[in-house]
Amino acid sequence: MISKRRTILFDNRQHTLEENLAQLAEITQSFAATLNIQQTLQNAIQQMLVYMDAEAASIFLLENNDTELVCRECAGPVNITGLRLQAGQGIVGKTVSTRHCQLVRDVSQDPNFSQSVDQNTGFVTKSILCAPLLVQGSCIGALELINKRNPHDLFGRNDEHLLLALASAAALAIHNATMATALIEQERMRKELELAREIQLTLLPSPYSEDFPVAGVNFPALEVSGDFYDYFRRADGKIYFNLADVSGKGLNSALLMTKASSLLRHLAKTITDPGELLARVNDELCETVTRGMFITIVSGFIDTEQAMITLANAGHQPLLYHHHDGRIEEIPAEAPPLCIQTSMSFPVTTFPMEGGSLYLFTDGVTESLDENDRPLNIAGLIDLIQSNPQPGAAKRLENIITRIRRPGVNQRDDITLMVIDCSPKAVMQHILKQYYQASPNQLVQIRQQVRQAVELCGCNADLTEKLVLAVNEACMNVIQHAYRGNHTGEITLEILNNDNKILFRIEDYAAPVNLSSVRPRDIDDLRPGGLGMHFIGEIMDDFKMGHLEDDIGNYLEMTKKIN
Repeated sequence: MISKRRTILFDNRQHTLEENLAQLAEITQSFAATLNIQQTLQNAIQQMLVYMDAEAASIFLLENNDTELVCRECAGPVNITGLRLQAGQGIVGKTVSTRHCQLVRDVSQDPNFSQSVDQNTGFVTKSILCAPLLVQGSCIGALELINKRNPHDLFGRNDEHLLLALASAAALAIHNATMATALIEQERMRKELELAREIQLTLLPSPYSEDFPVAGVNFPALEVSGDFYDYFRRADGKIYFNLADVSGKGLNSALLMTKASSLLRHLAKTITDPGELLARVNDELCETVTRGMFITIVSGFIDTEQAMITLANAGHQPLLYHHHDGRIEEIPAEAPPLCIQTSMSFPVTTFPMEGGSLYLFTDGVTESLDENDRPLNIAGLIDLIQSNPQPGAAKRLENIITRIRRPGVNQRDDITLMVIDCSPKAVMQHILKQYYQASPNQLVQIRQQVRQAVELCGCNADLTEKLVLAVNEACMNVIQHAYRGNHTGEITLEILNNDNKILFRIEDYAAPVNLSSVRPRDIDDLRPGGLGMHFIGEIMDDFKMGHLEDDIGNYLEMTKKIN
């Protein structure tokens, strides 16, 4: 029977088996004391140095697709942290390539020993003990010990066995710490991408009323999108729109998308020619764009009063114009993409709004798979358009997207699609646009002009008076609550209509109000002298409030259906 008090000769001292196992367990536990990779390496190297009674120690890890060995931590008289070796170079490299421990009692007799470090530092290497760091059959590096502290001692077989045991524990601890660091980095990147997507979503336009002639959607294939679209009504009543695709994927594309989208929205408020607009944006982007990146884009304006659309296509997919008689016309690009070179010209296409719909889309739409798992292509999209007669741009858009983004189908690319209703009857026509001083003295003029406008729209006497009172109350709220009695401010009143609906839009330029605090009160809570939002809600079919661009004011939109 083997005695439990068996001893092992180690460093010229007698250690019991129990003492060595206890010390080995203690060191192993210290390796896993932290998931910080640098602290794990420091713990491992310091413990090795003391426990193995070595003069110097170092940990080399494989990097650059396992082509290099890099000293990540060391201890001893010479600091070699950062030293890089080829994966098969020296005794460390041989340890990694063979995945076996290397015991060199006299380095002067070993051809694998590289003397460059000794020559550069003055350190004298006598013997080396090197063990591979193995995790589930994969080698991640090596643990190297140099010289015994006692100049008369050399590393032996007992040292080799102990180092192999310690190297196994150290390798597992290093692997776990590396994985934890990678997970933390992945989580950080995930949160940053989520934030980037949130920022991108703020750049997309908010939906207007159901009768608004433009609707669009964007579904990114990854966390962030290189596609973007935008539309908004300008101060002169024209509607600006764009749809674009930035080359590549990931954050680079998302950042370029953000810059381009912001430039377009800012300049489109004052520039009326889509070709000039793209030329200005192109020159600006070319100053800073990364080489090889570009943007394909369609950008244009809808003139609701003239019932005309003007647009410029810079290298983008052909547009599909679905005529009212069912024909599909392709409108191809007439210029190269943005960011190719400066001083480019972008031809403008103009056509009347004679009914039908205009479809703008990115290649993610045509590259999506149909029911037979084949690319949809232009022909497939045309079939979807022609089989989708439902009224309203938003509804047609919803139906097409439902067919494209089916459950269980892998989305290959960003999907962005826009529909513009080209029927003049669907476009709200301006009846009135007037600026007023934010003063109660202006309310008489406001009531008179609203009464004339709604009578012109065909409202009967009873409905006319109700609408006049609702607009009057809304303007009074702006004067009292938005401007707080400051009569130097301005109010903008727009009235638009089509055959069956009137839209009232009131804008102010006061500080943004807390929208959650503006809500209809109960009838029992109405204050004398003001019917408030309750009355507006009773008269109008729908109303919504929001902040103007760049938070420079507030708006209230009210709609009423008429016969």
